[in-house]
Amino acid sequence: MSIINSVRETVLSVLNKNNYGYITPSDFNLYAKQAQLDIFEDYFYQYNYQVNQENARKSGIGLADIKRIYEEAIDLFSVTAGLYNQVDNTYSVPSLATTGSDYYLLNKVLVFDKVLDEGTTTGTSGGQNRIIDANADFSDISVGDIVALENNGVQYLKVVTVVNSTTLQVSPNETGPVGTKYSIYQKGTMFNEAERVTHTKITMLNNSILTSPNSSYPAYTTESVSLDVFPEDITSIGRVKCQYIRYPKDPKWTYVQLVGGEPSFDSSSALYQDFEIPLEDEPTLVNKILQYAGMSIRETQVTQFATGLDTIETQKEK
Repeated sequence: MSIINSVRETVLSVLNKNNYGYITPSDFNLYAKQAQLDIFEDYFYQYNYQVNQENARKSGIGLADIKRIYEEAIDLFSVTAGLYNQVDNTYSVPSLATTGSDYYLLNKVLVFDKVLDEGTTTGTSGGQNRIIDANADFSDISVGDIVALENNGVQYLKVVTVVNSTTLQVSPNETGPVGTKYSIYQKGTMFNEAERVTHTKITMLNNSILTSPNSSYPAYTTESVSLDVFPEDITSIGRVKCQYIRYPKDPKWTYVQLVGGEPSFDSSSALYQDFEIPLEDEPTLVNKILQYAGMSIRETQVTQFATGLDTIETQKEK
């Protein structure tokens, strides 16, 4: 079921009933994007409110556990991905270019404790899902070990077979071209969670023998679009992973040529993108888009109507 088409039809029905006006597809997509972002950001405030309600023993359990509903809604946007190593121990934060999505909240940074091997591929696999490095010695690598590749970001593969001392068969088939950098980590290796610290604190930590970060107790600082992970020898491909909450994708109501003077919805378009928030938020989407539309066509009645419904919906949730 397409939520975005249902929302648009409802919005147009409300506006056209009294000939208030018409929303073009491009305007609707702009309003839809803002409405989804409003609801997405409100999840975190509502979650915090429900936590306070739970602490005050005013929240229910089971089917009445409202906090869990918001947890599940937020988890829809949870992503775990390897971070791209820029230089030395500096890694890029999640972005469209490195992980496929921008981050709203960087929840935790994880570091592999030990690197088994690393290098650069010297041959192609001929479509046989193989990592080939004539300079390597894979005799200590086992089936199930994890191979991290620097190929359009960071990709993780599993060793299926140790073919010989210089060749590994892996899965899936994303081995990249000759010259691809890789690192190998032991299967079942536990990640160590890095502590986020300030730039002032990391200087103090590094200057002390007792508190200096190590692979078991790593730390990191953030700056602009990158983060520095300590100790400084954490430089291997895919050694640093993170779990973050991404922004929802921009909704796109797409259409084909006009039919009878009206655009016809086309969900097969390559640009089509439905709302990513749960179905139960459809009424809230309609209300928020009507508010934007009312402001656009300068109709206070539309804005007041939508705002009133939005207020009622919010009160019900509390």
